[in-house]
Amino acid sequence: MIFSTLEHILTHISFSIVSIVITLHLITLLGNEIIKPYDSSEKGMIATFLCLTGLLTTRWIYSGHFPLSDLYESFIFLSWSFSLIHIVPYFKIRKNDLTTITASSTIFTQGFATSGLLNEIRKPTILVPALQSEWLIMHVSMMILSYAALLCGSLLSVALLVITFRNLFYSSKSNNLVKLNASFSFGEIQYKNERNNILKKNSVFSDKNYYKAQFIKQLDFWSYRVISLGFVFLTIGILSGAVWANEAWGSYWSWDPKETWAFITWIVFAIYLHTRTNKNLQGANSAVVATLGFLIIWICYFGVNLLGIGLHSYGSFTLTFR
Repeated sequence: MIFSTLEHILTHISFSIVSIVITLHLITLLGNEIIKPYDSSEKGMIATFLCLTGLLTTRWIYSGHFPLSDLYESFIFLSWSFSLIHIVPYFKIRKNDLTTITASSTIFTQGFATSGLLNEIRKPTILVPALQSEWLIMHVSMMILSYAALLCGSLLSVALLVITFRNLFYSSKSNNLVKLNASFSFGEIQYKNERNNILKKNSVFSDKNYYKAQFIKQLDFWSYRVISLGFVFLTIGILSGAVWANEAWGSYWSWDPKETWAFITWIVFAIYLHTRTNKNLQGANSAVVATLGFLIIWICYFGVNLLGIGLHSYGSFTLTFR
């Protein structure tokens, strides 16, 4: 009873803290010159990480097994993984460009876990025989960590595409306006317009384009690094799962829906990493592949659980609305 109450308290405290962190980020974006709550938001994510660590530890103690046996526990672990990805670069370089991505992902997964949709599977139960193995920690933790890293990296690629296509849209729109003005300009008026356009491009607009280009490069850099880390975790998770499957079911691979979609996820991000080897395909081209991977991950992690079929059906659930 004590552990259950403690789990309930830690769950809602972590959700409340990360909600405040998101609010602080919005304040930063809207009123950056008036107030700079960056350090407070970073401390908030650290507090969230500690609360989620305490939550997982508490559930581990009173359930008697590592808290990765069902969808509820995996969502909590996914939230913990997002917060971990957030604080690691913060302690290394004291500046974190992943803040908005990781904080938003944490509040989304934590909010879903604490909602009433997963009430039926929130109470800890005895593990099914297939899960009573030392491979549970190795396989499932690697898979969830890979999902967290790949989702963060994919969201960075999505942001890269949004900014890139937005720049293309506005640049094409401005070029059309220049052509329209040129068609109605004659003599000295046309000369003045051309001179003004050159001055503008060499001053304010050139600075904005420079900083946007640098920001896009940063998004591309972090996306590649985080996805590469997630791909390593995914590979380890799939290999360890194959070994575990052979021990539990007598076969390394059974083309179970979960296994099939995990393999598709691996293929998609292998293609992404392959495109990175070609300089002509880096940037927006590889980001398109990562964006596709973002959708594939959610199908593999969450969509397959809605089916409730296959050897991994113990992770399925039914949506309940109250």
